[in-house]
Amino acid sequence: MKRLAISSLALSLVASPVYADDEQDVLAAMNQWSETVAEGCTSDPNKIVALYAPDGVLWGTISATIRSGTDPITDYFVNACQKLPKLSVVFKDPLVRVYGDTAINSGYYTFSYEKDGKKVDLPARYSFTLVKSNGKWLIADHHSSTMPD
Repeated sequence: MKRLAISSLALSLVASPVYADDEQDVLAAMNQWSETVAEGCTSDPNKIVALYAPDGVLWGTISATIRSGTDPITDYFVNACQKLPKLSVVFKDPLVRVYGDTAINSGYYTFSYEKDGKKVDLPARYSFTLVKSNGKWLIADHHSSTMPD
């Protein structure tokens, strides 16, 4: 009886995928997004868009329009990068949950940009839903809104 229980336990451990590193991989994908926002806004917004799934959805901080798909998301970042020069973003206290090949990251971040030669901070809250595709986490859904007073 003990042998059967141990064998069943061993088989269940082998048969179940282990996602121990997925939370760190999601955090790394989020860091890549923040680094790419800063880099992409100075060179090529398409670098940012490449981090989104082809059917991804974005409800951005500075737009009243929801964007679905590569072209609308590209349009958002082209305009955002023009409106917010020297844009950067810093995540604070992310809350990551992983459910197989889907992950959700909620929290707040601060956008910084330059206006009239001075740094301006824009605190916002966010929700990212990511999906793992070919071993890479892509953004499937991204909602961001300014932090209420």
